[in-house]
Amino acid sequence: MSSGGLELPPGDAGHEGEPADSGEAPPGAALPPETANPPGAVPVVRPVEIGAELDWGAEAWSEVRTRAQRAGRAYIWLNLVEQRMRAVVAAVLRPVYEPVHGDEWTVAAAGPAGQEWVRRAVAVREVSRRKGYLLDPADDNVLSFLTLPQLRELMVQHWPCFEPYFDDRREVELALDELEVTRNVVSRNRALSPTVLAQAERASARILEILGGGAGVPSADRLPVDAVEDLVGDRYADVVSVHPDRVRLQRQLPAEDLFGGARRLDATGIGLNLLVQNFSGRRMVRLAESGCRIRLLFLNPASSAVKRRERELGIKKGELSRSVEMNILHMRRVRSKLRDPDAFQIHVFDETPRFTAYLVDGDGPDGVGVVQSYLRRARGMEAPVLVLRGGGRTVVRHGQRDPHGEHGLFETYREEFESVWLDSRPVS
Repeated sequence: MSSGGLELPPGDAGHEGEPADSGEAPPGAALPPETANPPGAVPVVRPVEIGAELDWGAEAWSEVRTRAQRAGRAYIWLNLVEQRMRAVVAAVLRPVYEPVHGDEWTVAAAGPAGQEWVRRAVAVREVSRRKGYLLDPADDNVLSFLTLPQLRELMVQHWPCFEPYFDDRREVELALDELEVTRNVVSRNRALSPTVLAQAERASARILEILGGGAGVPSADRLPVDAVEDLVGDRYADVVSVHPDRVRLQRQLPAEDLFGGARRLDATGIGLNLLVQNFSGRRMVRLAESGCRIRLLFLNPASSAVKRRERELGIKKGELSRSVEMNILHMRRVRSKLRDPDAFQIHVFDETPRFTAYLVDGDGPDGVGVVQSYLRRARGMEAPVLVLRGGGRTVVRHGQRDPHGEHGLFETYREEFESVWLDSRPVS
């Protein structure tokens, strides 16, 4: 009998010299049910090896890394929006309430409707003070402990104060509404889907634009500045993105978005298919007529370099040269329709082609470049693609200051284009 009043199963019969019953039935005899499972017996669970379920396989690690990457991107956007909202609220409401209420101006601005969450923020600040969590004296104020929804509430309550600076209150509220799902997921470290992340990035960029906290890069309309690029872009020179091939590039940056509205376009390569085959001749005529200066630099289809490239790719003799020649003829027809043919120049070069590059507005602060290196066994459509942001952006390594600046890759390829252009021949 156990201490709890339960009868335990009988133990080993073999004790005090009595022979133990092996419990084995004679050959051919059936085992009685009561013998197989004695009455009152308590089944004992087989011990499980501790820690066996704690191991993560390759699939599990891949999943958690994906979650962390998405959550990290979302957190950066949310952090930027919250800091911008805090700065805007302080800039607008502090001059109204601080002269009368001093350091308690945030409590006064919240009013009776916000007393509960403001007092909670005050309590959290006091706890942070005692435990040494306030690392920056600039954060030792109630405003720094308000959440994004609370900052939004302050803005909505005092919209007449914000109205002179922002056009549409509804637009601000809708953009902030789109962030709520992402904010909730990130704060609780749950899985964030690519769709919700993309929505949050769009909404965050829109809010920063509305609140006047955008990056201010002129090329942002053609190539939006990503939050991660804005924060750690100095680690990667002026490389904005890398794509495994041109197909994936065009999903993110279609030819119309890249070339449309350009005021200057310089392109060099073997056949320039990204431009010739994806941007219509009629559209190119309108682009040139609107004032865009275009310089196209093709590999001479009659050169020995074309023949070597054909052998590298394993294609029929003359196939590549005919393709390049067709592209040149097409561009000549486009040029013939212009009132100012000098705005559209076509040259050919005879050197070994090393890369293809499309430099848009390379002479200004909003330049964008698409560059591909030639691989021996891969066509241009299959080669990796670098997207560069121009504009003379300097590259400064973390913790260092370079008074003279250092050119990024965009400037390197632009100088290479100019060098090859000088040694090329015009096409009549």
